[in-house]
Amino acid sequence: MKTETQTVTFNNPIISGFNPDPTICVVPATDTTPTTFFLSTSTFDLFPGCPIYTSTNLIDWRLIGHALTRRSQLELRTVEPGAGSWASTLRYRAEEKRWYLANGLFQRYRPASDERIFPRGFYVWTDNIWDENTWSDPVYFDNPGFDQDLFWDNDGKVYLSTTMRTAWRDPSSNLKDFGIHISEIDLPTGRTLTPPKVIRESPHGIAEGSHLYKRGDYYYLFTAEGGTEAGHQEWVFRSRDGPYGPWEGQGKPLWYNGPDEEVQRTGHADIFEDGNGDWWAVFLGVRPVKDTGDFLEPQMGRESFLVTVEWQDDWPIFNSGKNITLKTAGRGPLIPTQAVISEKRWAADLSKETLELGWYQKNTPLKQSYSLAEKPGSLRLYGTCYDLSSPESPAMLLRKQTSYNQTFHATMEFSPRKAGYEAGVVIWWNQYSYAAIGIVAVTEDGKVRRKAIIRKPKQGNEIGTETSSGDQPIKFKIEATPTTYSLHISTLDSALESSVSARDLTVAPPVGGSFTGVMFGLYSLGKGEPVLDPADFSDIRMEVNEGDQM
Repeated sequence: MKTETQTVTFNNPIISGFNPDPTICVVPATDTTPTTFFLSTSTFDLFPGCPIYTSTNLIDWRLIGHALTRRSQLELRTVEPGAGSWASTLRYRAEEKRWYLANGLFQRYRPASDERIFPRGFYVWTDNIWDENTWSDPVYFDNPGFDQDLFWDNDGKVYLSTTMRTAWRDPSSNLKDFGIHISEIDLPTGRTLTPPKVIRESPHGIAEGSHLYKRGDYYYLFTAEGGTEAGHQEWVFRSRDGPYGPWEGQGKPLWYNGPDEEVQRTGHADIFEDGNGDWWAVFLGVRPVKDTGDFLEPQMGRESFLVTVEWQDDWPIFNSGKNITLKTAGRGPLIPTQAVISEKRWAADLSKETLELGWYQKNTPLKQSYSLAEKPGSLRLYGTCYDLSSPESPAMLLRKQTSYNQTFHATMEFSPRKAGYEAGVVIWWNQYSYAAIGIVAVTEDGKVRRKAIIRKPKQGNEIGTETSSGDQPIKFKIEATPTTYSLHISTLDSALESSVSARDLTVAPPVGGSFTGVMFGLYSLGKGEPVLDPADFSDIRMEVNEGDQM
């Protein structure tokens, strides 16, 4: 039953930093618990995969775990930027008290050469979403494709929809011809029961991000079309007959945020009813910065946005029919009038023997390269034979940048005894573009000395060095502004700093795609060999600069 509501203004995005393709489910209220929302986003080439956030008011979200935390669930060896774990669908089945997450992994994604290995997706399930270790191993589907969606009909049948290149496309077509395909499946085994049927082909050549729902007399199909760049749009279709259609549309997208607006590239929506009778949608968007007359590639990547959904003549209307802006009109009493979207400060908890949530590694690590137990109060990192440009998984721990004006701090103790050993902090875009500042061991006059090293994109690996004497702790600082990143290193008797522009950092990779966002992190590496001397990091923290409006 719909409750009385009031208009409340809040700030988008609701989850800032790299959090694309949001998918959401609702657990109804009980006598002792409120209606609770769970949301997951994409992680691509990062491990662990598919973060799970929770909220009871749609604004304040807390990370509680990840759905893909084991190599048996997420095996990413040498995937390139843009590959890995793509968009998911998260659903809760109240009659089973079970959560399902459908996903697919691109092991090869090279769009420039039209070379893609379309994955056979899978789903994992859990009866306790609060414990990330309870998610099952994958149950694989037969149908290939990406952006997997699971839909349970009222008759008990389960349908899988995915995006796949249409089999009988015109060989002379200049479009990608990615369409939405649907089949009935046997859920326990993932086996396909009916041949895949194309239910949406877009005039833009790309229909993806499908989600199916049943509301009243209609089935609804939501699709993201035009690609996830400037032409991104959200479309909706409906059918009285069932998941196979026929589908009717409105001949236009639900809305379109153009390339000159403060929020751009919006789409890939998932809708839900909030327990009070009101409907909402989550979707991705970007908020790029304009620099010298044009917009930069958004450093934060694609983020999670929220808007209201109303129904008129059994068609959904997003955001009261208006384009998406950072200041957004919502509804009370669910959304608090004094909502705080994210904490301004974070400090690493180094008191436990396990790594806290929010750290990520590039690709699935072969073995653990860090310890919180060997030196209590420090995060100890052992470098591996893989450097930061390797297609493999280096010894590197990353956290998402969540504000355009943000500072990352770390203190390091590192006494390398062999030339080539290196450790420090990194600003990460992908393996082809990153900036780092650290300490490297070099041999001079027959002695191993510590020297500061700065690595910047487009300018080679070593653009400047300065001797750092003794075994003093090293203090690092990365300062982000909307257009630049500055890197600082200091000891008691020396200091060095440099900077890199956001424009130079966020370049497109030579293969794959730029689907993630900037991350800050720690690293250690050897020159083709493991590092036997650990790098001990402490006082690891991040803060949003005062007065930040982004």
